[in-house]
Amino acid sequence: MISSEQSCSILELEISTLDRLRTSGCSAARRSRTTHTAWNPPTTDIGTAGVEKMQVCLVVILPLLWPLINAQVPHWGPCPEPVTQPAFNFKLFMGRWFEIAKLPAQFEKGRCIETNFTLQFDGTARVLSSEILKGELRTMEGTAVVEDKKNPAKLGISFSYVLPYTPYWIISTDYVNSALVYSCTDVLRLFHVDFAWILGRSRSLPESTINHGKEVFTKNNIDVSRMVASRQQGCDKLP
Repeated sequence: MISSEQSCSILELEISTLDRLRTSGCSAARRSRTTHTAWNPPTTDIGTAGVEKMQVCLVVILPLLWPLINAQVPHWGPCPEPVTQPAFNFKLFMGRWFEIAKLPAQFEKGRCIETNFTLQFDGTARVLSSEILKGELRTMEGTAVVEDKKNPAKLGISFSYVLPYTPYWIISTDYVNSALVYSCTDVLRLFHVDFAWILGRSRSLPESTINHGKEVFTKNNIDVSRMVASRQQGCDKLP
């Protein structure tokens, strides 16, 4: 069994090899979002030793990354850098938001999903998310913060004191009707997994608003071809 210290050493030694593969092969093999070009395996010869090292590295990191990969569809390359809401007002964003549409997420399996933001005295926000799953109302409480004072639309959310904040970027909002939210994590800048939501102040939005939201995501190089409608029916009779 490889210890955690040995794993870290292997990762440090192999980052250069991973980077070289990414630069020479993976970047060229990346699927085009517009043309869907087929992936041709990289032809760079890194030698037998390099292949063996890569195999060892993958044995170490894949078990750690598998839950993340299995939950979402990974995309080649680092996270995109979308344009966020100009002059974002954290205070106006507070209140109740209903999930209208989303990229499928492993941690969201229920219906009637909503999130309520409440401003705190320290400038953070209390986050209370809820869903109905298997006939039961389930809730989860966390904290939202403005992570980048120069770009206040780049929020971070954490639902645990021991876990770091997860990106929660407000791409667009009018504060009173709808909001577009994006979250992304990249792995060694080789690939990334992301989440996207269309939120509403009510449990439904006009189809034109939803379509416009998808167009905004697409213009920011965010693939929402797998986006699905959230289930917000029969939510008035909560368990």
